[in-house]
Amino acid sequence: MSVPFKVDLKGKVAVVTGGGGVLCGSMAESLAECGAKVAALDLKKEAADKVASEISRKGGTAAGFAANVLEIESLKIAEAAICDKLGPCDILVNGAGGNHPKGTTSNEFLTKDDLKKIGTEGFVSFFDLDPEGVKFVFNLNFIGTLLPTQVFSRKMAEKNGGVIINISSMNAFCPLTKIPAYSGAKAAVSNFTQWLAVHMSKLNIRVNAIAPGFFITDQNRSLLTKPDGSFTPRAEKILGMTPMGRFGRPDELTGALLWLADDKASGFVSGIVVPIDGAFSAYSGV
Repeated sequence: MSVPFKVDLKGKVAVVTGGGGVLCGSMAESLAECGAKVAALDLKKEAADKVASEISRKGGTAAGFAANVLEIESLKIAEAAICDKLGPCDILVNGAGGNHPKGTTSNEFLTKDDLKKIGTEGFVSFFDLDPEGVKFVFNLNFIGTLLPTQVFSRKMAEKNGGVIINISSMNAFCPLTKIPAYSGAKAAVSNFTQWLAVHMSKLNIRVNAIAPGFFITDQNRSLLTKPDGSFTPRAEKILGMTPMGRFGRPDELTGALLWLADDKASGFVSGIVVPIDGAFSAYSGV
């Protein structure tokens, strides 16, 4: 990939959680192309290594690391390894997250007929939502942002400077049907972004978030596309509510990412959530 513009991130160390995924892998490559030394952090080390290898192949500096964003000891081990190999974190991108079927309802709307199906195998009404599934989704997105921030911002605080970029979602602005756990968790990420921006402000640490609209990734591909590559009814519904009429491309997150990562470009910007959504959040449907 090629970034739309370059900022100077030479000498900076960027840590990207979820760095082995489609969107965060693209972010890791963009940061590296602007000179940052990148630590791709992922639950699956092979995925992180793949992204790091691609960055290295193109002449950048990167390494893959395994860590579980829900386990602080795992994150501390990874942080020590990153410091040893690349140096302390200057830019943290909290990209790890996702949804789970146990936090998802079967239907968009609750109907009288649904009440008759409560407890039926394979059917999930609001009343059937598994608390453990909801907790997992909330923790993955919110606690999975909180814990890496605690671990990687400590040295930012000690040296009086750093950048944190959280990944929220369009669901935080306008919750989608069927996925209450994910929507609530991303709303919490947006709120936490604002809180943390204030809390860290005296130590010159800027905290912002990007809220992607709809992008096809490995996690949602089966929900949005059929085996033949055509769109599912849910995908068609999303596109109908997106004025630009298409899904986003991973590289279309790059401009906002680099702007927020660079102190010269956005040195007085903190506490905002930037929608990148093809005007989805601006459209009422009529």
